Amino acid sequence: MIRVGVIGAGHLGKIHLKLLAENPKFDLVGFFDLNIETSEALAADNGYRFYHSLDELIKEIDAACIVTPTPFHFEVAQQAIEHGVHLLVEKPITTSVKEAYQLVKDAAEKNLVGVVGHVERFNPAYSAAESSIKDPKFIEIHRLAEFNPRGNDVSVVLDLMIHDIDILLQMVQSEIVSIDANGAAVVSSSPDIASARIAFKNGCVANLTASRISLKNMRRTRLFQKDAYITIDFLAKKTEVVRIKEAPTHPEPFDMILQTAEGEKKQIYFESPETIEVNAINEEHNDFAQAIEGKKQPNVSFYHGAKALEVAQAIIDKLDFRS
Repeated sequence: MIRVGVIGAGHLGKIHLKLLAENPKFDLVGFFDLNIETSEALAADNGYRFYHSLDELIKEIDAACIVTPTPFHFEVAQQAIEHGVHLLVEKPITTSVKEAYQLVKDAAEKNLVGVVGHVERFNPAYSAAESSIKDPKFIEIHRLAEFNPRGNDVSVVLDLMIHDIDILLQMVQSEIVSIDANGAAVVSSSPDIASARIAFKNGCVANLTASRISLKNMRRTRLFQKDAYITIDFLAKKTEVVRIKEAPTHPEPFDMILQTAEGEKKQIYFESPETIEVNAINEEHNDFAQAIEGKKQPNVSFYHGAKALEVAQAIIDKLDFRS
């Protein structure tokens, strides 16, 4: 079993603690957090061991989940890497692109596994859609959330949109040639709503919208590619694929047939790939464990996290908004 610790015991840290304690691949050694009073209560209520010293915890573990506020990610990760600890760092990987690529370098030099918590990669809707995604030409992405005071210390690009940036970079394996963006600060001092348009060298164009001041939640991606339209609902965990093929000579009565402007007849048919209900964070932990054991490359490496942050920062730099 992999001896693991959790660094940071806030809302998300508590989820990591619970799932790691239940995961047979890991031996949960304990956790560290700066808030002593709430940490001691958490430890007493759940049987976890609370470490008052980060250095003491790091010396007793093989792997760690860093779930601190983002500004502390880099310093804590470097300390853990120095002690030979494999890392899962919550997104975004760091506050700056320079720090992110430094972690990529440091972990590689120590031959350590470094992964980033872009948990949507493990969403069953995305997993169900992956095999159908082939050279998309246009992508429309919406991630809308009801207002929540937690996380509003950073731009909505780093708070929400970065999830979709990471997914987008996996769906479109091509160099970015241009980024345009705009946004507005409504209730925070940083943008609460943002829209970005990303053009790729292979001709694909993606529009991304993220908002944390919506009246309803939405996490939906739509892809248009040759002879297919794919919709991924990350919230409902559902994927639908609409395909177009040459119409049969003798269609069945209920076949959907359309005629193009050129007079060609096409058949439209629908697929609903099976989605297997899983806990995405638990799947993330399992992927982390398998990478540590040398069984596979991690789905979301430090490099992936750094690249997503690099694009997110480029979008932020392009934002023209008024607070």
